[in-house]
Amino acid sequence: MVSEPAGLARLSMSLPADLFRQLDMMVEERGLPSRSQLIAELIRHALAEHEAFTRPDEMLAGTITIVYRGDRGRVRHQLAQTQADYLKEVISSQHVFLEDDQSLEVLLVQGPASLLKELCDALRRVRGVHQLQLVTTTALLPPLYDQESVNQTNGVMA
Repeated sequence: MVSEPAGLARLSMSLPADLFRQLDMMVEERGLPSRSQLIAELIRHALAEHEAFTRPDEMLAGTITIVYRGDRGRVRHQLAQTQADYLKEVISSQHVFLEDDQSLEVLLVQGPASLLKELCDALRRVRGVHQLQLVTTTALLPPLYDQESVNQTNGVMA
């Protein structure tokens, strides 16, 4: 009997032949060393998505990708206004102009799953938004400031 390395568990599964072939093609196209690595990645993504929907208080980090039509700045202004309403959750944003008066914006976000979902819903309501996708992870950004060190820097005793 072959023993598994510490921290690993073996999974055996059956798939329809066509799905199995597609999985192998994906492993090859991505240049991955094994199916296991791809399946683990897919499971991590599914678990993070599951957390976002089933545990509203769970802290998540991730990105929101938005594709929208420029429409003479009105859409950009409304998106910026919505982001300002969620200032604690939106860490940064990157914007590029695409062809045909379209734009792509990527937001780096962190916060409770319920607030990230609420932010996505508010952004989707902006007329001119064509696509929006939230991708999350349970790994968080480290805190930028420790409140105690901020207080000491400002001469305030904690």
